[in-house]
Amino acid sequence: MMPSLGKKYPIDIEVTSKPKAHYMTDEYFELDLPVAPAVLVADEIVVEGENVSQYEVEKCICRHLELPEPEAPKKGVLSRLFGKA
Repeated sequence: MMPSLGKKYPIDIEVTSKPKAHYMTDEYFELDLPVAPAVLVADEIVVEGENVSQYEVEKCICRHLELPEPEAPKKGVLSRLFGKA
């Protein structure tokens, strides 16, 4: 997801991946960073502690870059039947 957004918008993407135990240390909590997994755009936390859709990340990037928000993805038949986006 992130590489494709980095190609689509003029942004720098930084991915940090560490063992889960690293995110549970006192040192990590002292950094005042969000609970992993997390996505930040500039200083805005898009989501923390759960997965996020590409659409939600893209909306936040557009707000940060002062661009119009992307069009919401259309729901498919299964999404309409089961109520999931």
